[in-house]
Amino acid sequence: MAGEGAENGRDDMIIDGSGADQQRQNNLIFDGVNVNYLKLYYGKLFPHADVFKWMSYGNDGKHPGCDHSYFGRREFSFTLDNDIYLRFQSFSGLSEMENSIREKCPFKIDIGPVYSVDPARRHAYAQGSDNVFTPVERELIFDIDMSDYDDVRYCCSGADVCLDCWPLMTVAIKVLDSALRDDFGFNHILWVYSGRRGVHCWVCDGKARRLNNEQRAAIADYFRVYKGNENSQKMVSLLGQALHPFLVRAHNEVLKIFFEEKLLSTQNLLLDEDRYEKILGMIPDESITSELRGKWADNRRSKEDINVVRWQQLKHMLQSAKQKLQLRRCVEEIVFSFTYPRLDMEVSRHMNHLLKAPFCVHPKTGRVCIPIDPNCCEDFDPTAVPTLSKILEELNTEGSRKEGDNEWDRTSLGDPVRYFRSSFLQPLLKSCKEEIESSYSAKLQESKNSLNW
Repeated sequence: MAGEGAENGRDDMIIDGSGADQQRQNNLIFDGVNVNYLKLYYGKLFPHADVFKWMSYGNDGKHPGCDHSYFGRREFSFTLDNDIYLRFQSFSGLSEMENSIREKCPFKIDIGPVYSVDPARRHAYAQGSDNVFTPVERELIFDIDMSDYDDVRYCCSGADVCLDCWPLMTVAIKVLDSALRDDFGFNHILWVYSGRRGVHCWVCDGKARRLNNEQRAAIADYFRVYKGNENSQKMVSLLGQALHPFLVRAHNEVLKIFFEEKLLSTQNLLLDEDRYEKILGMIPDESITSELRGKWADNRRSKEDINVVRWQQLKHMLQSAKQKLQLRRCVEEIVFSFTYPRLDMEVSRHMNHLLKAPFCVHPKTGRVCIPIDPNCCEDFDPTAVPTLSKILEELNTEGSRKEGDNEWDRTSLGDPVRYFRSSFLQPLLKSCKEEIESSYSAKLQESKNSLNW
């Protein structure tokens, strides 16, 4: 995970990029990605200008309120072959960023925070300076990895995903996106496929970017329900007489429906003893679990899905028990244990974590890290995401370029880039422009008032 590499301080692996270029000329293949293909991708298809516009947040304009040092204080990190990490890269503008990406041809680009000073000159401020090198802005980010769901999926494990388990990511997007917008009032949220086995979320509102670590931790904790670990039978504890309204919404509108209508059957959660014992272990009443074991020991075939039949039996017994509140809550805890989003909390808590840039190519799969529309995320198919080789083949077979066309318009990268621009970037930049103008006007008024006084 990018964040861990940044957090743990890999200065022993950080080098000046100038010495790495010659070494990597001898190695044309890194994992599954051809270096020459990657050079073509960065040269013709990667949306450099869009990334620059995004990371500038309107500060590349001519308005007197723009902070023209803003983009130059953003950290970029490049991963080259042989696990060479170029940390604390920074650029004065679009041209310098684009030229560096094309020249170094990184297998991965990570984005870090905006610092108080240019990160490339951080050592100049290390001692005896008032300009302390510290992060001052960073998107609120979330990282969800399918491998963290290995204990609740039986179709795949590790880095593997399929259409039976991927809906767990869809559920995570629906639950988090709704809460970030409705409960916290954020509007500018970008969801991105990680290129292999998960999703990343970038919350880009100004008030989100300016959160300190304590505030970020508070938001991360708002989403926290997992209390146990892989060695405990009970991973979720829903305490109190009533669930928090956010958890009620998540359960009633997303989790319960998904668990009962899809996950039960696609993962065969109650098919045999090994699987149903895991669920019975979450029930604190031995008499109920013994009775259910007795019922389920009879494996006579039924026309109905045995997973659904057994779940209905379990629910009926728990919801009609004398200790009604405790055991009804147990039904909800089972649903949450199998379906609720599993966040990498440390990524969200700290400003200085790195996160992979959208439109990178995953070095293991060759798939492009494209945006996901949360409004139709159930239609997203990770197995159909364009690969580097596919889009270059499309580029070669689409004929000559018409004047005014973008290269990516001739490939399956066209729709993801258009979505990024129209649904995310344009509304974001409009908001940033308004914020810059408002802040500038407020400062002028403040200055005017102080003069009058």
